[in-house]
Amino acid sequence: MTTSSLQFDLPKPDITTWRAGNTGVEGVWQFDSGRAGRDVLITALIHGNELCGAWALKGLLQAAVRPQQGKLTLAFCNLAAFDRFDPADHDASRFVDEDLNRQWQLDRIESGSTLERRRARALRPFIAHADWLLDLHSMHERAAPLLLAGMQARNLELAKRLRTPEHVVVDAGHKDGVRMRDFGRFGTLNPIGDDAQTQSLLLECGFHGDVSSRTVAQDMCVRFLQAAQTLPAENLQRLLPGWLQADSECQWVLEVTGAVVALSADFRFTEPFQGLECIGKAGTVIGWNGSEPVSTPYDDCVLVMPSVRQAKPGVTVVRFARRRPL
Repeated sequence: MTTSSLQFDLPKPDITTWRAGNTGVEGVWQFDSGRAGRDVLITALIHGNELCGAWALKGLLQAAVRPQQGKLTLAFCNLAAFDRFDPADHDASRFVDEDLNRQWQLDRIESGSTLERRRARALRPFIAHADWLLDLHSMHERAAPLLLAGMQARNLELAKRLRTPEHVVVDAGHKDGVRMRDFGRFGTLNPIGDDAQTQSLLLECGFHGDVSSRTVAQDMCVRFLQAAQTLPAENLQRLLPGWLQADSECQWVLEVTGAVVALSADFRFTEPFQGLECIGKAGTVIGWNGSEPVSTPYDDCVLVMPSVRQAKPGVTVVRFARRRPL
């Protein structure tokens, strides 16, 4: 499936009014209630072509959402990539030099001069001080939303409290670098003290260009802020009318057991998988990694986020998962 085969209907938001931020770091806004409470961070535009989160942050700022306790930080992350956005070639604005969502380890943040590493250094203090993080993303392909909870049981518990989306992914991340939602204390499996209160979720809202991805992002913002006790539910619904959607009828955990990493740009699937396909029989060939066949490792294997849009050596092109009720 090529970029041109999927229509891009979600317009680029005008965030000119909100570009400067109020923290001294471009694109970052922080509001302090002056009362004890969680330090809550919502991020968007980690990738410049993922517009749904930018729409959600713009809406929160326009509605003058302010925390009644704790702090609320809203961050437009990769503005340089966003500036390059072209709906006719949206993959080209994913990043400028390298993927910002693979730079979240100290040796990368503190070294190198790529635009994304410099931006990670600027954003790092906000991520390091946050107690709760919601990172808003969208997908290369048209697919149902996914909530990525990492390996931490506390994140899975929060996903259940949020009551949406239907599918929650438990995974350890990517071989080519650490995601922001796994950075520092967010990635700790058995935290103690204050670190035990940290929560971090990454929401894949659907295809980049679908208007529905904006609706998914807005809905999750309301749920997340309510769960974090940043604002009461009635205040959120008054400030953000129409944002809250219906709960999912059920929720499933997708436990990722392994990932397929491209050996080259020549990876190809046997058919145009969209994601969440359940392959009944172990050993079914689903693709070719160069000349090597790629087969499902067990019966009833679920495919998570299959895509060759960014295929190159070291990039994950699909993950295998087992499904169970949350």
